[in-house]
Amino acid sequence: MSEKPSAAASGQFKVGGDITVNRLGFGAMRITGNGIWGEPENPETSCETLRRLPDLGVNFIDTADAYGPFVSEDLLREVLHPYKNMLIATKGGLTRHGPGIWQPLGRPEYLRQCVVMSLRRLRTERIDLWQLHRVDPKVPRDEQFGVIAAMLKEGLIRHAGLSEVGVDDIKAAQKHFPVATVQNQYNLVDRKSEAVLDFCEQQNIGFIPWFPLAAGSLAKPGSILSNIAEKLKATPAQVALAWVLKRSKVMLPIPGTANPEHLVQNVAAAALTLSDAEFAALDKQAREAA
Repeated sequence: MSEKPSAAASGQFKVGGDITVNRLGFGAMRITGNGIWGEPENPETSCETLRRLPDLGVNFIDTADAYGPFVSEDLLREVLHPYKNMLIATKGGLTRHGPGIWQPLGRPEYLRQCVVMSLRRLRTERIDLWQLHRVDPKVPRDEQFGVIAAMLKEGLIRHAGLSEVGVDDIKAAQKHFPVATVQNQYNLVDRKSEAVLDFCEQQNIGFIPWFPLAAGSLAKPGSILSNIAEKLKATPAQVALAWVLKRSKVMLPIPGTANPEHLVQNVAAAALTLSDAEFAALDKQAREAA
């Protein structure tokens, strides 16, 4: 791997068909406090992590109004505004009542408020990618999708996506607006969203896997993962991330951290090349473990 890694080595994807980003992005959840609540324990370290993103070729950043709440969006504005050549994606539709507590709220008037307040915090006239953080089961989903379609038409948001959904939800949303991205938990060992990923690939919908570095017990000494990592002079987490990138051309992983050195390690994974045999061996081991 090169001394100065770049997310450009991960390849590119056009979000919504017209915004080109490097496929390896950054998740801005961890730059907040414990339990994704409040200010970070070390604000300068979080800010330094953000400052390094442009130099490392990271031009796709995922955040949400619920991170802090509001802290992540505020820090992004303070450090990176005016976001030159960057896609800042944010989410709304979850309320926070304390550390580690997340409650969906999908009433149309609240989702509109989420967008308007994110516009203010990020100091931008339009959100290029806004994603529904969760579909609220207490509100008819067509009402939630309908207000998103209206905000697209009004120009408050440019593209819209969904988070933690199934194929049926995506198809239902597509009756109201083009779904640009889907953000579900996915990694080498958590494969519950395989059908969703396959559907996104067919539709050229960007698939944003959160928690993409996880490898679980596959990282133990002597495992296929650890052996491949040793061969490539990489960490097991880097190999797990390289596997995710190789899995699909629509994959947009967003590993998050508040540590600048960890950020560099994550970006370096973009340059790792797994052979087809290595990819298949890891896939087989992960499925067996699951």
